[in-house]
Amino acid sequence: MQLAGKSAIVTGGDTGIGAAIVRALGAEGAAVVIDYYGDATPAQALANELSQRGSKALAVAADVSRADDVANLVAEAVKNHGGLDLLINNAGVERRAPFVDTADDVWDLVVGVNLTGPYLCSKAAAKQMIAQGRGGRIVNISSIHEDVAAPTNAPYCAAKGGLRMLMRTIAVELARYKITVNNVAPGAVDTPMDAKTKATPKLDDELLNEIPLHRWGKPEEVAGLVTWLCSEAGAYVTGATFVIDGGMMRQAGSL
Repeated sequence: MQLAGKSAIVTGGDTGIGAAIVRALGAEGAAVVIDYYGDATPAQALANELSQRGSKALAVAADVSRADDVANLVAEAVKNHGGLDLLINNAGVERRAPFVDTADDVWDLVVGVNLTGPYLCSKAAAKQMIAQGRGGRIVNISSIHEDVAAPTNAPYCAAKGGLRMLMRTIAVELARYKITVNNVAPGAVDTPMDAKTKATPKLDDELLNEIPLHRWGKPEEVAGLVTWLCSEAGAYVTGATFVIDGGMMRQAGSL
């Protein structure tokens, strides 16, 4: 197993891409803290699933936009799993509206979860990893919208664009401690966040026509890339964004 003996936190790890990452890391031997916000049932069920397979897993509630919650999240990983080696900043939220009609509290929510969250979690995790002295990995689940505009989605795009530069900057700062920092940028992935689009035939067809591979991505495919970045095979990679979108960025708008 590639990650045996490693301790990981996956934010927003109870559903969608996050849950797939939790399963993938657990299958490779990592002990995982599953961060969730709100209903504890999915996170606890996932923790039980991993435990039944012989993996260590713990569900912990935390609002990643709150520093106190993040500190507790890291403390739980250290207390229960002996430290922290891997941080996956996956928690995300999206709210669409025309830019001029975007409410200020929507901006605060989206930027808070998608950008402030990774900032707080990465800072807390890096401090713990530096203290341990054995390096570490930080992987952010970004989006093709760290680079591609999406009208009616200004807060989300701004947050993901900010996440790109946060990643690049702290990758340089943290390299001296053998901590790598990278982004994984999915395109259209079959998750609850995109369920409405997939369930609307017209929107689904329009989207698929923008993807050269002409299909939705699978959460497990994103999880596989994350696992590689966390493994020894990805040890020499830092400061990079890995796009996983079926070619969407290369074709969007070309038809």
